[in-house]
Amino acid sequence: MATFDRGKQRLFLSLAIVGVVILVVNLGLLAGTDVPSRIKQISIPYKDKSGQDTPPDPNLPKLPSWHHDNSDTFEELASINDQHPISELMKKGDEAWNQYEDSRSMTFKETVRKYRKTYGRHPPPGFREWYKFARERNVHNVDDFTQIMDDLRPFWGVEPAEIRSLAAHMHEVDADGVSGLHIRDGKVWKLSNSGWRIETMSKMVQPFVSTLPDMDIAMNRLDQPRVVVPWDEMQRLLAAEETTRRVAPGALAEWSTNMTGFWKNKDPAPTLTDAGWFRAPGSQYMNIAKEGCPPESHARDGNSSVESAEATYKIQQGGFVTNFNLSSDLCTIGPEIQDKHGFLYASSSIVASKRLLPIFGECKVNVNNDILFPANMYYKDDDRYEYDSKFDYKWDDKHDSMIWRGVTSGGTNTVETYKNMHRHRLVLLSNGTVMADQKFRIMTQNTNQPGAYNNYDNFGPGEFALKHTDVGFTEAASCVPDCHFYDDVFAFKNITTLSEQFESKFVVDVDGHSFSGRWHAFLQSRSLGIKATIFREWHDSRLFAWRHFVPLDNRYDELYSILTYFIGLGKPGEPNKPYVQRHSFEGRKLGRQGSEWASKVLRKEDIEIYMYRLLLEYARLIDDNRDMIGYSGDGSELDKYDAKKPMSVANGGHA
Repeated sequence: MATFDRGKQRLFLSLAIVGVVILVVNLGLLAGTDVPSRIKQISIPYKDKSGQDTPPDPNLPKLPSWHHDNSDTFEELASINDQHPISELMKKGDEAWNQYEDSRSMTFKETVRKYRKTYGRHPPPGFREWYKFARERNVHNVDDFTQIMDDLRPFWGVEPAEIRSLAAHMHEVDADGVSGLHIRDGKVWKLSNSGWRIETMSKMVQPFVSTLPDMDIAMNRLDQPRVVVPWDEMQRLLAAEETTRRVAPGALAEWSTNMTGFWKNKDPAPTLTDAGWFRAPGSQYMNIAKEGCPPESHARDGNSSVESAEATYKIQQGGFVTNFNLSSDLCTIGPEIQDKHGFLYASSSIVASKRLLPIFGECKVNVNNDILFPANMYYKDDDRYEYDSKFDYKWDDKHDSMIWRGVTSGGTNTVETYKNMHRHRLVLLSNGTVMADQKFRIMTQNTNQPGAYNNYDNFGPGEFALKHTDVGFTEAASCVPDCHFYDDVFAFKNITTLSEQFESKFVVDVDGHSFSGRWHAFLQSRSLGIKATIFREWHDSRLFAWRHFVPLDNRYDELYSILTYFIGLGKPGEPNKPYVQRHSFEGRKLGRQGSEWASKVLRKEDIEIYMYRLLLEYARLIDDNRDMIGYSGDGSELDKYDAKKPMSVANGGHA
């Protein structure tokens, strides 16, 4: 028997050597095209910002990866056709990303043609300058700005003068939580209600402000989003926008001059417009949000079921999210999480309006009508949120655990409400002691069919959590009347820097009072990001679930299904115990793909490119002659800015 085992080992080693040779030859022939290798034993070196290999922490345990395991278990599993649902989800994530890559415009002419076909109008004045700006900064996808168009589309149903008036004066009442940025003669002329957020926005526009016409920008300086236009009114505005679409011959690529309605220096007698703010702190946000949902939606139709809603965005096997967009759609899932998220259940501040207002915000839920722009925290140099490679070791040198640190924010904390907060639920769910007697659904390999998996509803996560989670609060905050009720509830952990969290393979990201400013850094790291959120951000269309990160339902009910998939659980053949094959390679692959992708599409340059495009589209909306201006050329005059045609990205490869 031992001779036979050694023979198998020699055969496996020979095949591995041959495979490596084939891989090297193929890489030479592909001339740089990154094709996923079937050989999973290759170590992926990681460079820090100086280009040097990051040294492993000598105090970290060297956890042997499954692909270095010469046990019978590995040999048995190496040839298994793995049928875990996550394998299929990763494949679909690759397919969606490949379609995204294949659809990119490579020339200015192609970009202009696609713009007109998609939006039914000419690009705005200044589009040529924006295109040059974007290409000079190595924009990856020159077409991916649909979020801007979706945000601004309903404003075509509002007169330009009314938009200008609202934008000019919303900052004037300090309690309304609005700051103003005022551009005059190609410069930032003034900031109103100044603070770090609007000051950061001012820096964000500096690289291109000289090309912009005069405008006033109203920016939300509160954490929470602001505007929910009722469904019927929004449909009226969208219908009005459709009537304005036309590709008029002879349109002028010039901004109008001498317009009135700007704040102060160009309007000595302004026409004030009421923003319609109302305050509802601590109230159930779904009472406001559901007015923005369609009548037949789960949030408004009392006869719909949670099962039918869940079927649109997750699968029954393992409970994994298949549609990340719908998993954060309050019209779809709102009734199930309205008492499980701090913003929805006990928001610390709500200053909202049902009127369509031109207010720029860093995040919003799907029914909000705020105008998204790249969050200031992503642009601001802040060590608490900026990626640092110091502890971002190679995958195999990281801890086999999931980490999270934070404060008890997310809503108004009281003795009665804290267990319903999203952050608190994560901390409790990941606590081995608290979970000692709890049962959760995971997946287990079918003993009669290796590689196939079934739901297993009686998993006790206590021991697993003690070994593989490091989740906790560092301090109490946002409490009423004070935080003393936590004295006997949580044992607070030491503060951990963002970089130190990358010692763990898995970094879970959940909301605070609003979006999480850590998300870009998590994606830039070689750890694997796991994301749960109800908030939308500017970058959402360029991030692909199961390709660049792992999506998590806002109820976290599949968290242990996810962790046991990547970390592994148990031993094969143990009676009455679940077994999950370790998928470390897949975790490393997703972490690497997220990191490589973030370096292409989430740079500061990408933030500037997005902001520039946003303000050009916004400038046209507030122009009195918006129906008669735009770039009407054929797009042939910028040939030298043409991008290289992407190579094939089949099978999840890189362009």
